[in-house]
Amino acid sequence: MNLIVDIGNTSTKLAVFQWKTKLSQSRINDLSCEEFEKRLTEHKIEKAIISSVKELPQFITDLLFVKIPFVHVLSYKSKLPFKIEYNTPETLGTDRIAAVAGAFSLFPGSEVLVIDAGTALTFEFLSTDTYKGGTISPGLTMRFKALNKFTDRLPLVSATTNYSFPGQNTTDAIVAGVIAGVVYEINEYIRTFENKHSDFNIILTGGDSEFLKDKINYQITYMPDIVIDGLNYILEYNAK
Repeated sequence: MNLIVDIGNTSTKLAVFQWKTKLSQSRINDLSCEEFEKRLTEHKIEKAIISSVKELPQFITDLLFVKIPFVHVLSYKSKLPFKIEYNTPETLGTDRIAAVAGAFSLFPGSEVLVIDAGTALTFEFLSTDTYKGGTISPGLTMRFKALNKFTDRLPLVSATTNYSFPGQNTTDAIVAGVIAGVVYEINEYIRTFENKHSDFNIILTGGDSEFLKDKINYQITYMPDIVIDGLNYILEYNAK
């Protein structure tokens, strides 16, 4: 069995696969040594992969390398089924690499635009067997927090479907502005991309993807766990 460890900016995802079949998945906000060790005893894990967008806790590597025969820590130096055209590959987040790997496994030999609506809003472009790069901008929650932090009087609010447009009060004005801004950005990015590429697939993923998926004007493939799937794909690819 395979253990997938995806350490993000706000939480950690753990998943267990039997080859390509996902057996379980969980999200943990505060991952402790005790909690992590408990998860390891629930299945007979033979292979594991770790992806982290921040400094990796030492207890995770200590536990995995002691208890599991094959452990792979994902980096830009990992063996991948596609080429990376990025001037600074060492700065490329492993979550972005994993998302592209998931897109590659889902649409082999195709052009794919991966939109990850998480802490950051990222766009990644895969052209057949080459990752061409992407863009990064603030996600929904980050935009709400920025308005609150960098002003004296604007309140901290969160995404909701219950607001007036245009906003009839300050809270609604913030919600309407942030949500519309993200939706407009996604739709315009796809429209601009469409001008240069006639046939491509669009994958939407990330923590805010469910909230946003019905607001996008284009046909998309909703894959909230494409990063997890991509990590499992990379693990099998490196374990060969």
